Amino acid sequence: MNILITGGCGFVGSNIAIALKNNGNSVTCFDNLSRRGSEIILQRILKHECTFIHGDIRNPDDFLKLKEHYDILIECSAEPSVLAGSNGADACSLINNNLIGSIHCFEYCRMNKTAIIFLSTSRVYPYNKIESFKYDEFETRFEIGEHNPFISKNGLTEDFPLTGIRSLYGATKLAAEFLLQEYSYNYNIPAIINRFGVIAGPWQLGKVDQGVFTFWLVNHYFKKPLNYIGYGGKGKQVRDLLHIDDLIKLILFQIKSIDKYRADIFNAGGSSFASLSLKETTNICQQITGNKVKINPILKNRPADLIWYKTDNSKTINEFNWKPEKNGEMILSDIYYWLQKHEDDFKKVFK
Repeated sequence: MNILITGGCGFVGSNIAIALKNNGNSVTCFDNLSRRGSEIILQRILKHECTFIHGDIRNPDDFLKLKEHYDILIECSAEPSVLAGSNGADACSLINNNLIGSIHCFEYCRMNKTAIIFLSTSRVYPYNKIESFKYDEFETRFEIGEHNPFISKNGLTEDFPLTGIRSLYGATKLAAEFLLQEYSYNYNIPAIINRFGVIAGPWQLGKVDQGVFTFWLVNHYFKKPLNYIGYGGKGKQVRDLLHIDDLIKLILFQIKSIDKYRADIFNAGGSSFASLSLKETTNICQQITGNKVKINPILKNRPADLIWYKTDNSKTINEFNWKPEKNGEMILSDIYYWLQKHEDDFKKVFK
């Protein structure tokens, strides 16, 4: 297959690109190189013989640089920070990238009869609804404490009600999902929408508002202080995490049968198999790195914070015979060994 990856020099896009190339596909990475460290990632994809085209999905004219026909476009180019737009200063930039840019991708697929796999987010589910449930507090974490048809200890299903507030970031991704469903059905474009929880693994340049588990391990590695933000400053809030390799395995399954889907939605995350609180993450990072860092409690919650989120993968497991294979400790260990190997390359990026 000939595959185009928008955001191909980001963490997720570059890892998918290399895996697809190693599986015998032709791969083109389309990226504006605006992320920190993207020049290092660019050299990595070129080393693996992926084609690179400099372009910005916000500019429809940049798509004219694409001269070949692509069987599938994998859209990985989103601004992934849940805090983006929260103070209004970068709201237009967020919307232009995550919504307008996605529409340009959908138009490209319509005009060129190209299938699409769209990487969406668990942040489409309204945080105010999730926060309204009862949670039990244990020694190291919070856990869901009441039954609901769309949520259990295994997480949220794709049918979780969407009425509510989800952050501007989540809203742009959900709006893009709605439009892709219309494009797919109206123009007969094969399409899959994947709603991912937190993704982590080697080559991620993690920050506190995106890639928090990588960020936590990196700060322990370089002995930098951290904060437990919100929920009493105890670090007991819980998120599931998905190793980039497990995400790639799902994509490899999906491209084989993409023609039969019309913007079908699938959850994909660590679920109960790979979920950690920040407090539990701290303990693991201390064991892996041998370092202990100062952690300051901050009582006030940030915008769009979540006390608890896990992904119910049942639909995805049944459809693709897929499930995550790497748990939280394995994911953090993989990040640590990668960082040891590439410390000199990324020291300035992380510091």
